[in-house]
Amino acid sequence: MRLDLRHNDHVIDHYRSLFGWHQWLESGLCWIVVRPLNQATTVDDLLRQLNGGRDPEHRTMAYPTEEAIDEDLPVFFVFEGEGTWGFLEFTFGMAPDDRTLIELSKESRVWMTTWHFKGGYTILCAADGTIRARMRDFIFTEHRIEEGDPSILAGFRSMLEGLDPQDYRGKYSAAFAFIEAATGMGLESEWLEVEDAPVIVLDNPDA
Repeated sequence: MRLDLRHNDHVIDHYRSLFGWHQWLESGLCWIVVRPLNQATTVDDLLRQLNGGRDPEHRTMAYPTEEAIDEDLPVFFVFEGEGTWGFLEFTFGMAPDDRTLIELSKESRVWMTTWHFKGGYTILCAADGTIRARMRDFIFTEHRIEEGDPSILAGFRSMLEGLDPQDYRGKYSAAFAFIEAATGMGLESEWLEVEDAPVIVLDNPDA
């Protein structure tokens, strides 16, 4: 994947600003972008797959970013892009397990980045029923662990190499910028400043 690094500097700055306004996201989130290969696939189909084959709970929260922290289950915002869907677990960084992502990727391209208070700091790509590439602990230069096809995350690796080793916010921002470059799906700060908003609560015990 060839990336315009000058453009990506601008996108990284966009996410730096987003994380500056919403600093609580730096403690834990999971951002999944899914591009279905079948145009007949609906967002409900994707949510059902993310929830282990069952329909998840649809709920309205008056103040989602405040109320979700009291939940014991993953709470997601859902965003629609051009041929893509973005799913943001915006409190704890509760990510689906590999089995769920692999199943989802059988008929979709899946990108995910996640981190939480215990660490994680993971970015991955899944397609064709397999996790094609994954990088763990991407914020720690000397401890990064990579799996799969190294060419898939080459652009992300280049972004990281252009950042100061201690620039953790920059590295979080680079993960979002890379996924946006790969999928066309981004995240806007104002999307998080909502009230009386619909959310999805997953109850898949294996997620």
